[in-house]
Amino acid sequence: MTTEFYWLTLTIFLTSILWVPYIINRLFEGGILFGIWDPDGETTSKVPWAKRLMAAHTNAIENLIIFAPLVIILHLLEISTSLTQIACMVFFFARLAHVVLFTFRVPVLRIVSFLTGFGAQLVLIMTLLGWLN
Repeated sequence: MTTEFYWLTLTIFLTSILWVPYIINRLFEGGILFGIWDPDGETTSKVPWAKRLMAAHTNAIENLIIFAPLVIILHLLEISTSLTQIACMVFFFARLAHVVLFTFRVPVLRIVSFLTGFGAQLVLIMTLLGWLN
C-alpha cells in the first residue's frame, strides 16, 4: 500500500465512524426504541455538541469526495512524492482536528484546520497538473 493510500484509508475510516457518538447520544436521549423507530429519518439531538458533530461529519464526507479521487488519480498515474505523502498525512490530521474543533466550538482554529485540509488538496491538484514536482 502506498503512503497516500494509507492516509486515504485512515481518512475513510475516520469518516465512517463519526456517526457513532451522535447516534449513541440519541439512544441515550430517547431510548433505543426512539433511536430505531424513525421512519422519516428526522430525529434530532437535544444537545448542541451532537448537532455540531453531525454537521462536521457531513463536512468530512463532502471533503472525502474530493480527496479520494485525487489520491486514486495519483496512484493511477504512478505519482508519489514526499510532498504528496505529506499532503495526504496533513489532510487526515486536518480533518481529525476539524471534527474535534467543530464539535467543541473552537473558533478560528476550526477554520484553520479546514483551510489546512483544503491546502493539502491543492498540493495534490497542483502536483497532478505538473505545477509542483
